[in-house]
Amino acid sequence: MGGLFSKARTPPAASNPSVAEIEAKNRAEQAKRDAQAAKELAEKVQREALERSQKMQESLKALAAEAAAARDGAQQMRDAMVASENRAKAAQAAAASASAKQQEELKRVTEELKQARQAIEAARRAETAAKAEAERKWAAAEEERRKAEAARADADRATRAAREEAQKATAAKEEAEKRWKAGIQPVVTPSLDELGKAKKRIQYKEGVFHFAVAGVAGSGKSSLINAFRGLRNRDAGAAATGVTETTLTMARYPDSNPQHPFVWFDIPGAGTLKIPDWQYFNAQGLYVFDCIIVLFDNRFTMTDIAILSNAKRFKVPTYIVRSKADQHIRNLMRDMGYDSDEDDEDDPGRRARLLTAARKKYIEETRKSVKTNLENAGLPDQRVYIVSNDNVFGMVKGNAPKRAIDELTLFTDLFTEAHLRRGRAVDS
Repeated sequence: MGGLFSKARTPPAASNPSVAEIEAKNRAEQAKRDAQAAKELAEKVQREALERSQKMQESLKALAAEAAAARDGAQQMRDAMVASENRAKAAQAAAASASAKQQEELKRVTEELKQARQAIEAARRAETAAKAEAERKWAAAEEERRKAEAARADADRATRAAREEAQKATAAKEEAEKRWKAGIQPVVTPSLDELGKAKKRIQYKEGVFHFAVAGVAGSGKSSLINAFRGLRNRDAGAAATGVTETTLTMARYPDSNPQHPFVWFDIPGAGTLKIPDWQYFNAQGLYVFDCIIVLFDNRFTMTDIAILSNAKRFKVPTYIVRSKADQHIRNLMRDMGYDSDEDDEDDPGRRARLLTAARKKYIEETRKSVKTNLENAGLPDQRVYIVSNDNVFGMVKGNAPKRAIDELTLFTDLFTEAHLRRGRAVDS
C-alpha cells in the first residue's frame, strides 16, 4: 500500500509560497509520518503474534508426543495397570490441564491477531483519510493562490485604469487652464437630470415668474429684493442683510403682493463660494430662471460678464442693475467738495448744483463703464438700470420718487417681460 507521498507531486510554480501553502504542506508531511508510525506498529504486533503462534504450535506438538508416549507406556504397562493407575490418572489430569491451557492460549493469540488486523485496517483508513485531507488542503491552497493571483491582476488593472484616468484628468485640467489663460471659457451644458434637479431645488412652478438676483458678494442683493417686495430690511419676513455677505445658500421669497405671481431669489454672492466665475452660473442653476437681475455696486466684474455670457447662451433675459445710486451720488458730492454744514449756510443753492453735477457724472460714468466692459467681453450693448433701493421701495408702496433715475423704467421692463413670458407659457 503506497504512502501519502509515494507518487511525486509537482507543485505549481509560484514566486513566493503563501502562509496557507506552507501550513498545508507541514500538515500533510505530519500526517504522512503518523501513518508510517501506525503501519510500523501494526507490523510489529503482527510479527509478535506470529511468533507466539509458532511457539504454541511447537508446544502442542511436544504435548502430543508426550501423550503418545504415555499411551504407549500405558499399553505396555497394562499388566501393571493397578500399580500405575494413579500415575496414569495423574498424567491424564496433567494432559487435560495442558489441553485447557493450550485452548486458552490459542484463544488469546486469536484475539491478538484479530486486534492486530483491526489496527492494521485502522492505520490503512487513517492513511487514506490523511492522504485525502492533504489533497483537499493542497487543492484549497491552490484555489487561494489562484484567487490571490486573480485579485492581484484585478488590482493591477484597476491601478492602470486609475492611472490612465488621472492622466486624462490632468490633461483635461491642463487644457482647461490653457484655454482659460487664453480667455476661452469652457462651455458646460446641464443634462436633463441636472435641469430637473435645479427646477426642483427652486420649487419651479409654471405660471409663476421666477426672478434671480445675482452678483458678487456685498452688492446689495438682499436689500434690493426687500425693496421689490415692499419691505424694509428690518421688517419681519425680509431677506437678511449685513455688512458682510449673509446669503450663503439660495433663498426663495414670494412677492408680498398675492396678486403678483412673482418669486424673488437671493443668489449667494460669487465671492463667498469656492468656485470659479465661469462655473458660478451653472453651479447656481441660473439657467432655469425666467430672468436674471445682474446687480453690481462699485464695479462691473468678471462674474457679471460670466453670468451675462451664459444667460445669452441659454436665452435667459438679463437686466444689468447698479444699486445704491443715492449713496454713490452723495459720495461724489463730497469728492466735489460738498460739506452739508457749511454749504447749506453759506450757499443754499450749492447743494442743488453739486447734486445735479454728481448725479450726471455718476450716470455717465456708470453707463460708459458697463458699455466698455461689454465690448471687451464681446457681448452686445445693453442698458444698465441705475436705481436706489429707497426709490424702488417707494414705488412699490405707490409713492412717486422725486429723484428717480431708472427705477420706473426697470419696473416697466421687468413686469412687461414677466407678463409676456407668462402669456407665451399659457399659449403653449
